[in-house]
Amino acid sequence: MDFPLFPLHTVLFPGCRLDLSIFEARYLDMLSRCLRQDTGFGVVCILEGEEVGQAAGRFAAIGCEALIRDWQRRPDGVLEIRVEGARRFRVNRAEVRHDQLTVAEVDWLHEVRTAPLAAGHADLATLLQALARHPLVEALGMDGTAADQQVLANRLGYLLPFEAEEKLKLLAMGAPARRLAYIRQLLERLQGEAPD
Repeated sequence: MDFPLFPLHTVLFPGCRLDLSIFEARYLDMLSRCLRQDTGFGVVCILEGEEVGQAAGRFAAIGCEALIRDWQRRPDGVLEIRVEGARRFRVNRAEVRHDQLTVAEVDWLHEVRTAPLAAGHADLATLLQALARHPLVEALGMDGTAADQQVLANRLGYLLPFEAEEKLKLLAMGAPARRLAYIRQLLERLQGEAPD
């Protein structure tokens, strides 16, 4: 049981990028090991607790491997890193070590073969292009093109303002077509809740 977990108030998806500022000793140690061994760590969404201080009280059983794509150390010792989501996993068992780092035994989830985008996905592809023009998304270097249904589902699931439990449900779904259908449902619900 030695796969390190980084509980955050976010849900990372495969192929999506996230910038983090690392200053806690447990995570600085974890990242120096990851960089030395060229390995990743797991991002899991916090359900109860905080990101800083004590280990999170409760986190989701499903998560996404994070691979370090870029890093730099600031003069004050804070480590700035950019990670990219890779494989999805399910946590079997987890324990908190004496330094408050959570480590786990995980099962890697099988990725369903993806399919090309169809004509019926044009509106969702256009939405992704619009989201990619947002300055925060542009800063991450995430463009608005989706090569297939899997990429489109992952990027929309990551970037749209859904609730954490909805994002986790999307992350757990295997088939890209099912994920895109669920994203449509969530978008219709969001539009229904929007004030006139």
